[in-house]
Amino acid sequence: MKLTNRAIHRDVAYFYFGLIIAFSFSGIVLNHRQDWYPMDYTYESEEIALEIPENIERLDDKDYLEKVSKDWTENEFDSYRIRDNQLRVYFKDNGVADIDMKTGTGTIEYKRKVPILGHSMYLHKTTNKFWIWYSDIFGAAMILIAMTGILIPMGKKGFKQRGWKLALLGMLFPLIFLVIFA
Repeated sequence: MKLTNRAIHRDVAYFYFGLIIAFSFSGIVLNHRQDWYPMDYTYESEEIALEIPENIERLDDKDYLEKVSKDWTENEFDSYRIRDNQLRVYFKDNGVADIDMKTGTGTIEYKRKVPILGHSMYLHKTTNKFWIWYSDIFGAAMILIAMTGILIPMGKKGFKQRGWKLALLGMLFPLIFLVIFA
């Protein structure tokens, strides 16, 4: 078997076809996660109330929140965050409680992963060491696919004739974005 740019480009692209599609699709969705976040969906929601303590700083106490959250759910307390007078409590299984720290009113939502799409988005966000290494290899493979793709001779429409112009134009967009918005 003769190794050519065309053969390397084709075979590496075949091998990574599924991951290219999964990363591309879930990457588009992640770009729009403020509008639509299908990694998980709410399958049950209920109103909850929290009696605001006289000392508001108690709401920034993990032990206190762990104790009061047992009134809302049987799910095990995981963590919390406070942002803009909103208290968000996370539970280990699948619950998230959002509470207004001024009124003490809020909701607890129980969530599930969206089949296929939610799992492919997980690939973008995981910090699993094996997956990070595999993703790094995938990144190198994407560079290989790009490099072998531009080196495939195509006559009048090849890299030497017009391909370099398109490649330069394609590199300008991220550079302009970095200069203007970063």
